[in-house]
Amino acid sequence: MTEIKEDAVRAEVRAWLEANWNPAHGLVEWRLKLAESGWGVPHWPRRWYGRDLPVGLVPVVEEEFKRIGAIGVAKVGIRTLAAATILAHGTDLQKEKFLLRILTGEDIWCQLFSEPGSGSDVAAAVTRAEFRGNQWVINGQKVWTTSAHKAHWGLLLARTDWDQPKHRGLSYFILDMKQPGVTVQPLRQMNGYASFNQVFFTDAKVEPELLVSDVGNGWAVTTTTLMHERRGADALRSWAIPSDKPGRIYEEEREEIRTTMEPYKWYPQRAGRVDLLLERARATGKIDDPVLRQEIAKVLAMAKAAEWTARRARTAQEQGRPQGPEGSIGKLASSIIARTAARVHTALLGADALLTGDDSPMNGLLAEILVSVPASSIAGGTDEIQRNIISERVLKMPRERTGDTEKPFKDVPRNTVA
Repeated sequence: MTEIKEDAVRAEVRAWLEANWNPAHGLVEWRLKLAESGWGVPHWPRRWYGRDLPVGLVPVVEEEFKRIGAIGVAKVGIRTLAAATILAHGTDLQKEKFLLRILTGEDIWCQLFSEPGSGSDVAAAVTRAEFRGNQWVINGQKVWTTSAHKAHWGLLLARTDWDQPKHRGLSYFILDMKQPGVTVQPLRQMNGYASFNQVFFTDAKVEPELLVSDVGNGWAVTTTTLMHERRGADALRSWAIPSDKPGRIYEEEREEIRTTMEPYKWYPQRAGRVDLLLERARATGKIDDPVLRQEIAKVLAMAKAAEWTARRARTAQEQGRPQGPEGSIGKLASSIIARTAARVHTALLGADALLTGDDSPMNGLLAEILVSVPASSIAGGTDEIQRNIISERVLKMPRERTGDTEKPFKDVPRNTVA
């Protein structure tokens, strides 16, 4: 029965694409058409630009897009986390305001979670949200915020009640990043990019209708965002290579990749570029080295196992099961694979792996891998955080006693001034 449904879906999307795809379309024009048809995000509800298809049938649709060379809706970056969170917790007003422009790529988003004094302990946020008059007023600081310098909207976690324990005094907001009370300062990374930023709020405003879920329920909403982030930890492993095909829509996509999505350009390098290992082994003449062959085989086996884990996560989603700890397993696996791949790249090249410039191996790409890979063990929650989640939720080990989860947050010692 599943095969019959697959065939029916394939036939339907193929017929729709053949009747509607045209490279002469503008990028936003085409994505609007896709959203109206439901084929851009077929697993979403019909009311919100989808077709209510099981997640397991999404690859069938994607195969037909790839076959004809059709461009899909905007699906790279924090916007995907924003969409998943708004779908799960947002009001109809929020869905009407944001979902369509997320799919067309007209709005850029950022995630305002991490703070200088709390690192991966997201629930220890001290950025304040106070209700004054008829709106929320935000004061504080966030850091390591990808695309904040380009973003129109931010997913903000802020503290609304200091008398509650740290997880229960938080609320979740959608914040206008272009308002006067928001200051963004880019941070230069050791790989030469400036994707991350620190963000300062000085009496920034949020309208009441942009509170997501209830006051004090911010941690539950944040958990949804984080689980989607971890489940898709390696989603940017294969960066979208712009097509060299002629046509207005391809030209506009190339420009989008060059500008709007530039902060994500180095993400495949932070994943270790497992896809280059065999090619580099042949190029360096070390493909027959028995020790290196064993190391390459180890990385490829780990990558395949991680792919199967991701498929299990997608199957769970298809069956309607809530986001679970499998996202943390995948996230931890991706960082282990990245570090192992970086070591193999170094073994293949030796000291030359550190060279940059036009006369270096692959024009410095391999050196970029080495200085980018450490980010995979930090971004989206450190390896230590993922191990804690796995130990508690998968292995059922007793929860670590930290002493700060039950007392009012105002009484918890902190290394920053609130």
